[in-house]
Amino acid sequence: MRFSAKRKAVKEFYLTTAIDYANGSPHIGHAYEKILADAIVRSRRLEGIQCHFLTGLDEHGQKVQETAERQGKRPQQLCDEVADLFRKMCADLHISYDDYVRTTQQRHKTVVRNILSKLHERGEIYRSEYKGLYSVRAERFVQEKDRINGEWSEDFGEIIELCESNYFFRLSKYQDWLVEFLRRNENFIFPQFRQKQVQEFLREPLNDLCISRPKSRLHWGIELPFDEHYVTYVWFDALINYVSAIGYGTENFAQLWPADVEVIGKDILAPAHAIYWPIMLHALDLEPPKQLLVHGWWLARGGEKMSKSLGNVVHPLDYAKIYGADAFRYFVLREMVVGQDSNFTHELFVSRYNSDLANDLGNLLSRVGRMVERYCGGRFPEMAMIDSEELALRQLAEKTIRETRSHCTGYAFSLALESIFHLVKTANGYLERRAPWKFAKERGANARRLLETSLAASGEVLRIVAALLSPVMPNISEKILTQLGAEPITQWENLRFSNMLVGRKLGNLEILFPKVEEEKNALSAVST
Repeated sequence: MRFSAKRKAVKEFYLTTAIDYANGSPHIGHAYEKILADAIVRSRRLEGIQCHFLTGLDEHGQKVQETAERQGKRPQQLCDEVADLFRKMCADLHISYDDYVRTTQQRHKTVVRNILSKLHERGEIYRSEYKGLYSVRAERFVQEKDRINGEWSEDFGEIIELCESNYFFRLSKYQDWLVEFLRRNENFIFPQFRQKQVQEFLREPLNDLCISRPKSRLHWGIELPFDEHYVTYVWFDALINYVSAIGYGTENFAQLWPADVEVIGKDILAPAHAIYWPIMLHALDLEPPKQLLVHGWWLARGGEKMSKSLGNVVHPLDYAKIYGADAFRYFVLREMVVGQDSNFTHELFVSRYNSDLANDLGNLLSRVGRMVERYCGGRFPEMAMIDSEELALRQLAEKTIRETRSHCTGYAFSLALESIFHLVKTANGYLERRAPWKFAKERGANARRLLETSLAASGEVLRIVAALLSPVMPNISEKILTQLGAEPITQWENLRFSNMLVGRKLGNLEILFPKVEEEKNALSAVST
């Protein structure tokens, strides 16, 4: 049978992060979001899934314009400098994105103008006078209902009263649709309690969304295609990046849209991503993303929010430079349960680094490597005498493989790492009980087989651990496999506890996690 129609390609797994705002340097929140997204994508690739990972920079708006003016720069110059900082952060933290969108790129501006024209022609955008309270910091109009216990949140900054003519998107028209959509799609927002917060937000009537700013007070933005005296509201502009970067309006767009998951912080869930964005898409006859993954905040000592004014901001690249990017990636994914807030202190970091990485994983790798070099000529022997000890280790290793894959699929990286390091601790205990160094002093075939089996089994655990750690610690994973003389792991599907290292020659042995002496550390004053 012959088919004339072209077979539709399998849709790729499409993940986006929020695009960072070009008004400051990268901090731990930016770093964590990229690391979390990267770990998700790397774990999907290990499942044999083709992925497309998008991140980028939001470059328009009043705050960027004002910051550039204060620094005596053109807004584009400032954005170019900030883009370099954020892309360097991604490179230094081993973020494996496929595309980096900037809202000043022509591909993005063209799509924004096309979408504005389409919505305007459909009557979804209208012009009206508006008088109300305006948050300069958040760059949006606010209402009395936005107060918390009668007070404005510090996130709003200065509140001023504005009266001006603007263009509005008919957001309120689709409130009932969004309420029903959330009711039918209870897993649209992860974790679920965040979805319930949005549903509570929607109990109050929505106002239409002001999507323009007059050039008389803001020139740094995308000009409205139907009125040259206005530029586009920064949020309406920025949200469109998720479709502009993948060719909205072209044949290839359906290969990626809808996004499988959009990774964002809790501070930009509502109204931007949970209300504006799905309604904008619905008005364009597009499906919403399949899921919004909402992460929490990193808090300083005592649970206080990090801020520049308090001087308690963690600079991720300082930690990556001193301890290694993978150690930093490990800490943030091990310490934070996705969706919850978590604390970052220097003491917590050093404690986790020393106990998990230096003492447990680093110690196991070092001991096994030295003994294979000393007793086996630098090549891994065979597991030739398997009894209950090795069977128990194999069962735990294969259980850990299943658990890790399941946890990664469900974004539970903290649990995945807990499971992996339970295996590492167990292997250290196994090595202590087997004590191969004692068998090396004995004569006889039986002692030799026990020596070789214990080293082979420990090496196999390290090979599996390296494979399972690769979404979180890609460079360390590669270094461990190189030291073991093992093949790179490209997919988890065939990962099993077996004699995969037999005859493999050790690579150069090096200490991957030098133990940190607190009082000598260059970052001892950080997070105090």
